[in-house]
Formats: sequence, C-alpha cells, structure tokens
Amino acid sequence: MIDDELRDFERATFTHDGKTRTIYRQGVGPAVIVMAEIPGISPKVADFARMVAGIGCTAVMPHLFGAQPGRDPNPSAHGMAAAGAYAAQTMIPLCVSREFTVMATGKSSPVIDWLRALAATEHERCGGPGVGAVGMCFTGGFALAMAADDRLLAPVLSQPSLPLGLTRKQRAAIDISPDELATVKKRCAEGLEVLGLRFTGDRLVPKERFATLRRELGDAFIAIELDDADANPDAALKPHSVLTEHLIDEPGQPTRDAVDQVLAHFRRRLLNRV
Repeated sequence: MIDDELRDFERATFTHDGKTRTIYRQGVGPAVIVMAEIPGISPKVADFARMVAGIGCTAVMPHLFGAQPGRDPNPSAHGMAAAGAYAAQTMIPLCVSREFTVMATGKSSPVIDWLRALAATEHERCGGPGVGAVGMCFTGGFALAMAADDRLLAPVLSQPSLPLGLTRKQRAAIDISPDELATVKKRCAEGLEVLGLRFTGDRLVPKERFATLRRELGDAFIAIELDDADANPDAALKPHSVLTEHLIDEPGQPTRDAVDQVLAHFRRRLLNRV
C-alpha cells in the first residue's frame, strides 16, 4: 500500500478537559469509535473504518498517537530504517505518557475519560440507540473500559495488548479498573456483549488474558481466536493485527470472516439489523 491522505474523511477536532485532538469522520448513522493500533492511523485502519461506514454507521477515528495519520507503516512503503524510526517515534512517547497505562494492572488509562466524552458527543451528533467502539493492540482494551458508560453498546477488543505481559499477573490482566470492570460485568448480565479477537500464537495477547475475560464476563464475552496460519503471509510482522495488517480480504478467509463478525455486531447492536 501507499500512504492514505484520508481525503474521503471529514476532519474535525474534539476537546475535553483541556485536551484537543483531531478526529476523522466518515458515514452517517450511529457512531463507532475506531481506535488505531501502533503506530497510528494507517491505511488499513482507515480501510476498516470505511467498512464500518459502509454498513450504515459513522466511523470516527481519533488521532490518539502517531506523527502522520494515513502513513503506511510497512517497510515496503518507506524502507526498513524509516519504518523502524517511525514506530519508535510513536512508541517511546506512549510509554512515558501519563495518558496511557502500559505496565500497571487493575487500572484504566486516563485517556478513557477523553474517549468516553468523544463517544457521548458523537452519540448526540449521530443519533441511534448508542455507540460502538473498537480498539486494536495498544488501544484494544480501551473499548472495554469505555463500556462502563451505558451509551457504549457494541465494544470490540481486537488483539488487546495492555498491560504488557511481562509477568504472570500482567499476562492475565486487562487494562481496566476494578470499579469499571464491575460496571461492565453488571451490564453484561443485563445483555451487553463484548467481542475479542486474537491470533492464538500472539505473545502480545496471551491466552491468559482471554481466560480472564471469559471468567469475568461469562457468556457475554465472544472470543474469536484464529490460527496463526490464517494471517496474511505478506504482512511484515508476525500474526497480530486481525482486522488490518494481517487481514486477507477475500471471501471464505478466516480473517475476513472475523471482520464480518465485527460488522455484524455493530449491525445488531446499533442498527437493529441481522
């Protein structure tokens, strides 16, 4: 791929609690907050947002990190050295930022408050019964913490990678506070469903993390776990990004089936369609 200039997205800003960020919006209908993976809004993240808009929702991508929204992070686009430098340029500030909880267990990242405010504003602007949210990798667990707000009706956790699983406790944890988890569990008992996606060999998303989600959320947690062999073999990294970099966008492919399950989740919860 090449860099995506995102020209088909409306560009705006959103401010909450003194923090202003750019957002990219496309579509009409109930809002779905699409949170990018590291190193930021890539062409394939944008393509997933376009799929969300294509089913009758409004895809809203906040620019949470990364220097250049739309930049292709793959070495084939800019060269190995440039790709590595760009990833480091994103990752290093994230690891020291007070907005993102990278290592700690039993905590939600402070940026969740900003994301909930964005979701509330987009719900008011777009209408519908509520809002959807999908996080990927670094942001994967954010959708779960956002679901402590009743307006979040369709949370999706794609390869949730925080906290970094360096210890046994971290591998089994998900980045959400106990109080917010208790609220989400109550909502699950009342009918909320949470989708989670991972490749089974992905060390960034340990099996212990999904075991915790099953234990805490019960049947409300719908796990989509794919074999590593299902991933796009042309991707630069090992199987990880289910909805984007490792997607094989062809009928009958397990990764495309996973995308379709996510889109069906949004249809059921936000559009009342099967």
